[in-house]
Amino acid sequence: MALQHPFRAFGATAPIALLFAAPAQAQTAAAASPAANDYPAAAAGDGATSNGYNLSRWAEDWSALRDPAKRDDPLDRLKFLPLDGDGDVYVTLSGEARFRVNMTSNPNLRETPHQRQDINRVFVGADLHVGPHLRFFGEVAHGGISGRQLGAPAATLRNDLVFQQYFAEADAEVGGVAIGARYGRQEFTDGSNLLLSQRDNNTIRYTLNGIRAWARGHTVRVDVFDLKPTAYGDLGTDDDVNDPARRFSGVTLGAVVPTTWFGGSKLYFDPFLWRRRNDVGAWGGRIGPARRYYGGARLWGDAGPLTIDWSVNHQWGSYIDQDINAWHGFFAQTYRIGKGATAPRIGFHADYASGGGGYGGRTLRNAYAPFGNNIYYSYQLSLTPSNLIALAPNVSFTPIKKVRLTAEYQLAWRDAADDAVYRANGQPFAGTQNVANRKIGNVSRLQLVWSIASRLSFTGRYEHLEAGPSLTQAGYSSSDFLAGWLSFRF
Repeated sequence: MALQHPFRAFGATAPIALLFAAPAQAQTAAAASPAANDYPAAAAGDGATSNGYNLSRWAEDWSALRDPAKRDDPLDRLKFLPLDGDGDVYVTLSGEARFRVNMTSNPNLRETPHQRQDINRVFVGADLHVGPHLRFFGEVAHGGISGRQLGAPAATLRNDLVFQQYFAEADAEVGGVAIGARYGRQEFTDGSNLLLSQRDNNTIRYTLNGIRAWARGHTVRVDVFDLKPTAYGDLGTDDDVNDPARRFSGVTLGAVVPTTWFGGSKLYFDPFLWRRRNDVGAWGGRIGPARRYYGGARLWGDAGPLTIDWSVNHQWGSYIDQDINAWHGFFAQTYRIGKGATAPRIGFHADYASGGGGYGGRTLRNAYAPFGNNIYYSYQLSLTPSNLIALAPNVSFTPIKKVRLTAEYQLAWRDAADDAVYRANGQPFAGTQNVANRKIGNVSRLQLVWSIASRLSFTGRYEHLEAGPSLTQAGYSSSDFLAGWLSFRF
């Protein structure tokens, strides 16, 4: 069965190749879950599944292909390989090859020769199901990069070979409640993708190590986790270790909003309480221990033609000798004009990330996302939700069959003019903390996604970042970014 695959064009946690901005939408295909429970798979915190495919390949369920009549080509055979007579023990193979080119003028917003990145990603995975309640998943990846003006590429862009994921998972049903646990190296995306994301922009994906456990009923769920990020080396499989300096743990709840509300809806409400420890936190040139707590909630999903993703969280804790008191507010909404998945959409997102205290003071007010979608505000990674106010109208439409075009215009300011402008890696644009003007700049973006075939797609992106006074008065310049890549998945 050759399933049509509208590849997600950026690292969002939902099938929003439709828009740059909306972080999540309702998901259409069931994620793999051996336990029988009625909690909607789309809202279980395993990322978006659309037409069978998911960014986290273990969240896909290809068990229907045990029936040979449903297979359309030889690659379908790889999705269900039985290891016993009755098919209770079987393997699902998956893989991806992606070839990408990035061109950036004035890289790092400095007037320097343009940068070209020629990037390739190859990975293969195997999902072993041992009966209905036990599975083992493994994924091996390679990432390569060449070009000009590369600097020192991170290990998430250049890596000879890495065990990207490997975990064991078990589940059961107790009194009508599905319980389960996953232990090992894994992707984790249970929340707004502006806070937690797979960062598909990288060649090697962002993964964490530890345990995640859950209990899911008909309309409510609870997930708990205790994880450490992977610290990648760039040589082989022996230099990728659990990061001893960072730890992320917490609990996320979920509830299905009654479908009768708002005249018929598919909405979900997810409160959460998280803790992030970082022994080498960095703000304003200082490095020291940080303990940051996140308390908040997310309301997201569809209400008729309206799709929303609203999230608010308060952050508190300590950084060296400073108290932390910060806020995030993310509000994305789109309206579908007409019926069907390819109907035009118009919308906007309005986001707030508090700032201040990064260069001293009694209180650190800079908000910080644990590992959010780092291209949401800038394809070239020049902005991040720390000390940021952003407003961006957008439109998405299908000019021709299988081609989706999205345009966005974003205005950006600082919340605190006495703190820096921060880029996606959390580092400041040095000197911007000394500029009094709050205007960061404007960002124009255009994206094209062409679903060439069931497993093959092309994505193109263009961005112009028009630097405002916060940047230009500190010696930074405007920049253009152009990227295109071809992706093949099975």
